[in-house]
Amino acid sequence: MIDIPTEQIKKLRNETGAPVMDIRRALKEADGNATRAEEILKEKGLEKAVEKAERTTAQGLIETYVHADGRIGAMVHLACETDFVARTSEFKKLAKELAMQVAAMNPETIDEFLSQEYIRDSGRTVNELIAEVISKTGENIRVRKIARFALGD
Repeated sequence: MIDIPTEQIKKLRNETGAPVMDIRRALKEADGNATRAEEILKEKGLEKAVEKAERTTAQGLIETYVHADGRIGAMVHLACETDFVARTSEFKKLAKELAMQVAAMNPETIDEFLSQEYIRDSGRTVNELIAEVISKTGENIRVRKIARFALGD
C-alpha cells in the first residue's frame, strides 16, 4: 500500500477542486502519479455528471458578457438544482466563462456550444468544463439558452 503525502493531496486539491477523499483514492489507484490521478479524477467527474444528468434543474441564473467596447455581447441561461448552488462563486464563475465562450465562438446551437473546444484550455470541451463543476457542486448543471449579439448583425 502506497503512502500518499499530505502536500501532494493539497496540491491536487488546489488544482482540481475535487474532494480530498476522491483525490486520495485517485492517487492510490495511480500509485502516487499525480498526472494519472488527475486523469482518474476527470474520468470520475464525467461519470458523476452522467449520473446527475436526469435531475431537475429549476434554479440558476442568467449571465452576460460584453466585449470589444460594447460591440459584442452574450447571454447564457445556466440552470442548476438549487438556489444554494446558483449563488456559489464556482457556479457564477462557470456562467461568466460560458458567456465569454458564446461571445468568442458564436455557436449556433447548444449542442454545438457544448462540444466546442474551451477557449481558455484547448484540451477540454465546454461540456467537460461543466462536468467538472457538476462534480464539485454535486448538482446537475445544464445550459438552457444562449444568445450572442454583435453590432452590424
